[in-house]
Amino acid sequence: MADEAPRPSAARRPAGRGELKQERAVQTRAQILRAAAEAFAAKGFPAVTILDIAELTGMTKGAVYFHFANKEALAAAVADEFYHRLRGLADAVTAEELPPLPRVTTYLTRTATAFRDDVVIQAGARLQLERSLIDSALPQPYRDYTALLARWLDEAARAGELTAATPEAFARVLVASLFGAQHISWVLTDRADIADRIQEIIQVTLPG
Repeated sequence: MADEAPRPSAARRPAGRGELKQERAVQTRAQILRAAAEAFAAKGFPAVTILDIAELTGMTKGAVYFHFANKEALAAAVADEFYHRLRGLADAVTAEELPPLPRVTTYLTRTATAFRDDVVIQAGARLQLERSLIDSALPQPYRDYTALLARWLDEAARAGELTAATPEAFARVLVASLFGAQHISWVLTDRADIADRIQEIIQVTLPG
């Protein structure tokens, strides 16, 4: 009997098809999320349609619906990503091992830059303003950001660098100032002057 042709070993067979398919799905979802952020930031939640988002991605509406059930689900995903990116900024600042007050000022400054340059951050901020119009549960706004600043300000107070107010109150004032300033900057200059406005807040409120 003639020898059978050797069967391809597992190592020679096409591998990773499932992984490649999953990776493409992740990339497609990210592309849709980015397009949704652009649309929400530019037009606001009520004015955006799934067709708008599909056209920005070059996909069909069906492709968008495959990944997100509706516009509300997209808004919730963009809001989640907004807070994820703010946490990423905080993690990067923490990794630099700065003293407490420079940590606070660096985080505020980088958040301002993100508001100016990152469309997901811009969309997330606008969606928080429009949350009453969105029939989906969005993350509670500003809670984690405030808690983090309060923790860093408490470290500064324990080191004798902060005596003007309790850390929790100071954090609430800084967060209100930051997000209020970004809104005013957005309305007046499309956030072109947001970095200057945040520096004013830092100079007026933080010692040194």
